[in-house]
Amino acid sequence: MDKKQLAIEKHKEWKGKIEVISRAPITNREELAVAYTPGVAEPCLVIAEDEEKAYDYTRKGNLVAVITDGTAVLGLGDIGPSAGMPVMEGKCALFKAFADVDAFPLCVDTKDVDTFVQTVSLISKSFGGINLEDIAAPRCFEIEKRLKEVCDIPIFHDDQHGTAIVVGAALLNAVKVTGKEMGKLRVVINGAGAAGIAIGKHLISMGFGNIIMCDIHGVICEGDEGLNSGQEEISHISNLEKEHGNLTDALKNADIFVGVSRPHLVTKEMVASMNNGIVFAMANPVPEIMPEEAKEGGAAVVGTGRSDYPNQINNVLVFPGLFKGVLAVRARDITDSMKVAASHAIAEVIPEEELTAEYVIPSSFDKRVALAVANAVAREAVRLGINRAPYEEIF
Repeated sequence: MDKKQLAIEKHKEWKGKIEVISRAPITNREELAVAYTPGVAEPCLVIAEDEEKAYDYTRKGNLVAVITDGTAVLGLGDIGPSAGMPVMEGKCALFKAFADVDAFPLCVDTKDVDTFVQTVSLISKSFGGINLEDIAAPRCFEIEKRLKEVCDIPIFHDDQHGTAIVVGAALLNAVKVTGKEMGKLRVVINGAGAAGIAIGKHLISMGFGNIIMCDIHGVICEGDEGLNSGQEEISHISNLEKEHGNLTDALKNADIFVGVSRPHLVTKEMVASMNNGIVFAMANPVPEIMPEEAKEGGAAVVGTGRSDYPNQINNVLVFPGLFKGVLAVRARDITDSMKVAASHAIAEVIPEEELTAEYVIPSSFDKRVALAVANAVAREAVRLGINRAPYEEIF
């Protein structure tokens, strides 16, 4: 049986990857009376007087909503909310497996931004955080921005920021391995959708250097016509020399290539034109250039989104620990500085003496990662004063 058929068979067998299990024993009348009526009225009254008590008396403090509209599911595109459900369930399973955070999948049947935002905001009181997932650009930018404005819990679009955080972490270590100098790097990002733009902003805030964004039409420059809202915003802080040209032009003397686009867009000759290049080709399942070809072209460090090559750049290193941290201190938001802290925490899991060209990012199954990220973002939330609960080290 091949992997595709196996996945079909297992999903049919599982009939869903998550289930609801009661934390309260209900085996007799006394237990029933405490968990439900009449006893349940008492915590209801406490919460009615102080809404923050919901964190103490309900599962809100460890519950994340994983929400999609089904318009950008994996690499499958707009397949609809129902077809996106297996991915949302899978995400919930990862939350539990990697950080013991409970998560619930919600698929919203609308492409209207107003309706989506209203729907999510109206149910947000049930959760300690919202993980937006697989929502197409540019709609995803407005949805996240507006939800941050109306909700008092963390809103996090993982396709944007989870990807950016893990790329930032891997690049911190790749820069150390290659001896390059932070702040003086030429970084080319191919793919100016949700993930690419978020990566660009994050690398700028981390101080890597000059970020060159490219899309299907070539290098993005301030003043270009036809840019969407996200591309327009990043055009003002990237491409500092106001360059034009195609991807081949952009990669000449580049220190870093980050691909979140399509297969086979980069050749080994293009890699050879780079400056001892770091190549993160993350199109899945087929990258912009296969690792073997990138190395033939002289790449110093190569990473992909695949599990069958070294340096897998995977969001699962980010979102479980990040939400564990923000839930622990009951944070109201996830800020840029918290994302930077998460990148550094992931990178620092690997001691400098263990870093190699084929080991710049921890394994997805490295149990140190989620706790490192959780503690880093929790501490930063407290430093910023956006916490409702004090910081205590998370074990």
